[in-house]
Amino acid sequence: MDSNAVLHRIELPRLISVGDGALADTLSALSVAGVERGSRVGIVTGPHVWQLYGHRLRGVIEDVVEAVVVSVKDSSIATAKDVARELHEAGVEAVIGFGGGKPIDVGKFSAWKLEVPFISIPTSPSHDGIASPFTSLKGSNRPYSVRTRTPVAVIADIDIISSAPLRLIRAGAGDLVAKLTAVRDWKLAHRLKGEYYGEYAAKLALLSAKHVIEYAGSIGRGSREAVRVLVEGLISSGVAMCIAGSTRPASGSEHLFSHALDIVAPGRALHGEQVALGTIMMMYLHGGDWRKVRNTLKKIGLPTRAHDLGIPEEAVIEALTIMHRIRPDRYTIVGETGLTREAAERLARVTGVI
Repeated sequence: MDSNAVLHRIELPRLISVGDGALADTLSALSVAGVERGSRVGIVTGPHVWQLYGHRLRGVIEDVVEAVVVSVKDSSIATAKDVARELHEAGVEAVIGFGGGKPIDVGKFSAWKLEVPFISIPTSPSHDGIASPFTSLKGSNRPYSVRTRTPVAVIADIDIISSAPLRLIRAGAGDLVAKLTAVRDWKLAHRLKGEYYGEYAAKLALLSAKHVIEYAGSIGRGSREAVRVLVEGLISSGVAMCIAGSTRPASGSEHLFSHALDIVAPGRALHGEQVALGTIMMMYLHGGDWRKVRNTLKKIGLPTRAHDLGIPEEAVIEALTIMHRIRPDRYTIVGETGLTREAAERLARVTGVI
């Protein structure tokens, strides 16, 4: 179909380093980014991460570049703009995101605003934004997503990442299981709306989900080998988004449900935990094996009931009824008019989410 011939530019990371001691490759990442000795480099991090691991990163780069460290506690639009302004005034020539989702999203946004290279150094495997060109920030009344720029390099030190709290590791697995419904939504939008659909990007995203299913028990225990599989899956999912030119391979109706929860019941659960719940319900709507999804999540150790995450039943129902309004341009299984309250409650109860 003609929709498959739509032109889009594919920008991929030029260096991906995964393994124990990978942090030492930060110098190679700076070289790939074209950063010269003596330059200033912004490091966007979190206070806890910097306290734990900041000395390691400083030890690698301190004789080569001057670090301008900015610590963030949230990933709001206001914070991202403030950080971009601070790094601009400091005259940095590249930005490193060092931490979990918040520092990486804010760092990515800042690098995009400053038009300088971005280097992604995750310290936890909680979501798949570590290698993607997309940034998710908190807006005043809804999540704010923007295409920024693909990281020029991704440095994933398993020695550091495997030390992350088990809850974050499990949440990252939940974000990958979500690709099962995200790809179904993408294919549905292609069939019904003529939207571009990329078979390769879709299969790459699904491969990440299938790896998580295969290693579900080991990931749930936080084994070092399984964490590496998880990290490689998260990076592959980010690359799938690069190839697709959108978040479509990785984000569908299950993510819209999570974003809606962020509005009606903010701060109750992690992103990966919320999309995991959404995946159970959206797989039911797609007519897929939602019980297998639920069983996989249980093996990982992820909650499959909203109550276990401190999310009220009413919040789940309300989120299901408003999720179609989060991104009207993104067609999914819930359609353009969404679910009625009755349909939403039935869906949540049939799948055991409430």
